[in-house]
Amino acid sequence: MRALGIMLAVATTALFVAASWDLPDRGDPHAPANVGVGPEYIERTEEDIGIENVVSAVLADYRSYDTLGETFVIFTAGVAVLFVLIRRGRDDRQA
Repeated sequence: MRALGIMLAVATTALFVAASWDLPDRGDPHAPANVGVGPEYIERTEEDIGIENVVSAVLADYRSYDTLGETFVIFTAGVAVLFVLIRRGRDDRQA
């Protein structure tokens, strides 16, 4: 059983290394994220939305549904953990 776990860990690590092999370097000014929509957000945020803070504009306006979805996932995970802890407390008291 231990060998299976080690093989699974090695396979997962190899998969992550292979998947990230062709990613652009961090901070590369020619990376797709830096030459695609990023400069457009920086240039048009104030005239489109009327605020100067680009980060808030992207999170609250351009990607608002994405941010709402992420918040929902985190909330759901928290509620699930709460239910597990409540049930575990009941099981401990009954034993």
